[in-house]
Amino acid sequence: MIASESAESVGVFDVNGDQHPDLVSGSYWYEGPAFLNRHLIGQSERKGEYFDDFATIPLDINGDGKLDYVTGGWFSKKMVWRENPGNNGEWKEHDLAQSGNVETIRAWDVDGDGRIDIVPNTPNLPLVYYSLVLDQAGKPTGQFSATKVAEKHGHGLGFGDINGDGRGDFIVADGWLEAPDKRSDKSLWKHHPTFNLDHASVPILVVDVNKDGLMDVIVGQGHNYGLDWYEQKRVNQTITFTRHAIDPFQSQYHTMEWVDIDQDGENELITGKRYRAHNGNDPGANDPLGLYYFKWNGESFTKNFISYGPFGEGKGAGLYFSVSDLRGTGRKDIIVAGKDGLVVFFNETR
Repeated sequence: MIASESAESVGVFDVNGDQHPDLVSGSYWYEGPAFLNRHLIGQSERKGEYFDDFATIPLDINGDGKLDYVTGGWFSKKMVWRENPGNNGEWKEHDLAQSGNVETIRAWDVDGDGRIDIVPNTPNLPLVYYSLVLDQAGKPTGQFSATKVAEKHGHGLGFGDINGDGRGDFIVADGWLEAPDKRSDKSLWKHHPTFNLDHASVPILVVDVNKDGLMDVIVGQGHNYGLDWYEQKRVNQTITFTRHAIDPFQSQYHTMEWVDIDQDGENELITGKRYRAHNGNDPGANDPLGLYYFKWNGESFTKNFISYGPFGEGKGAGLYFSVSDLRGTGRKDIIVAGKDGLVVFFNETR
């Protein structure tokens, strides 16, 4: 247990340049390697049960060599970036975009230039990604350019190459959006209404689960019961998906990662419950909390428990968690925030 703070996002990066990863969550950053000393970033705005701070994406935004980070809020209806001061002072906040209600944010290289782009999930609003603007010398300027992908999208967002053409596509709640031949032409992406994922997770994962050469989709229900994978199938050039249940017994699977945490060379699905995602009003909100990894056995996923139990015993996954080697052991640890506190699970795989 690092802190009893109720921010729902945590990022991991070296804040102070001492070569140790630090934890950045809500109003504070926690100094590695012990994470006992915490430093004020600035007071995140409280809205009811929420801190309006729904992502922690590290990025050197102003080109000064120090990692800043991007976040955004549902209630503020905007994205901001917080500037690393390089000391123990408070972090200056800069507006990034008036994006509308931000469910959360992820970062992918959407335009294929080798640099990450910032992609907020803004349900019922246009899908837009934001690219950091560089000067003529290739140095970040602190400014972002916006590119619209679709006029509207729903709850849930993923990114990956669905059709195998070498360009990443977006996965949204009501299908997938095919990248154009030239992503620089600013045209809207082609919508394929292949499925209906309801209140889908962020991210929706795009992975080849069964290793048949076709990219499949893994999605949780962020505000209901359910965790599924959708197997891609093709007849000629027609792409369809067949749903397979992974875990129908846990609710609020709002976020997930696909990472090798047992060092066997194969990735596992790491996910868990977002505690009180809608302030206790979601189906299953009062069920026990849990954090799990699901291992593909060649035919289905096997559920492994990292943490489980009622509030105060079990731990959920929050809205945005991190997987990182905090101690230099070569093993990936799991760092989770949430309304049930900020916790590190140290990986003791042998």
